Amino acid sequence: MNQLKKCIAIRAWLLLVLCCCGSLALAAQVAGTVTQLSGPLLARKADGAVKILSLKSEVESGDTLVTEKNTYALVKFIDNSEITLKPGTTFKIDNFSFDAGKPGGDAASFSLVKGGLRSLTGLLGKRSKERFELKTPSATIGIRGTTFIAEWEPEAEVSVAARQAWRMASTAALGGSDAAPLMPLRPLPPLPSLLLAQGPLPPSPGARAPGLYVQVIDGLIHVANPAGTSNFSAGQFGFTPSFKAPPVLLPTNPGIQFTPPAAFSAPTNGSAANGGNKAKTVDCEVR
Repeated sequence: MNQLKKCIAIRAWLLLVLCCCGSLALAAQVAGTVTQLSGPLLARKADGAVKILSLKSEVESGDTLVTEKNTYALVKFIDNSEITLKPGTTFKIDNFSFDAGKPGGDAASFSLVKGGLRSLTGLLGKRSKERFELKTPSATIGIRGTTFIAEWEPEAEVSVAARQAWRMASTAALGGSDAAPLMPLRPLPPLPSLLLAQGPLPPSPGARAPGLYVQVIDGLIHVANPAGTSNFSAGQFGFTPSFKAPPVLLPTNPGIQFTPPAAFSAPTNGSAANGGNKAKTVDCEVR
């Protein structure tokens, strides 16, 4: 009987070890490390948890990174590639996988939800160019050994407060609510046609039209959507407003500005590829 109990206990222990190993195997792969930061940076994890990141914080596949309005953030990935995020940017690491000895497993898929970034190619992009893609709301960007900038200019929407104010003025002019007695009609306040249509505002004079803007600093990028594809090389600028319009070459800089703090251009101590040194600070996690 004691021998039977001992066998059952050993089997239970082995099962527990296997379960723990399986959980570790399923954990998200570390994709890179925050090596420069000028303000608050948040990471929304795949399970919905939100972390406040600091220097030397690790990021993983599935993380969505969000920079505040004054924050530049540089993430150095484990293949030595770099992504620098502009203020007010939302950027998702859809899938990043890199093993120096296994090129067949390379994967680098990202999404620029809003804002802008600068991308510097690393080892993965040099040996597996076709495995890199940056998805945006109007096109997907591929690389050919590259440093480039991508910015998404959103549509300027009429504020909810402006719409509500006009509706209240309209109701008052028509005599109040349905339950109130009708008063003599007064002229309706003027309503811009765009507000009446509940649509987006056109760009103000000097402002850029909504859409994706790209600038190639070095190398070449491939911008594609269902309407067409275009290649852009060093020194060129490109634009596409939506998936319904092909990317086009712009003759001059359309107003792309990417000016991170000077420290971002300085060499970093260590690299994400060799692990670097862990920071003594602890990330704050919010659920």
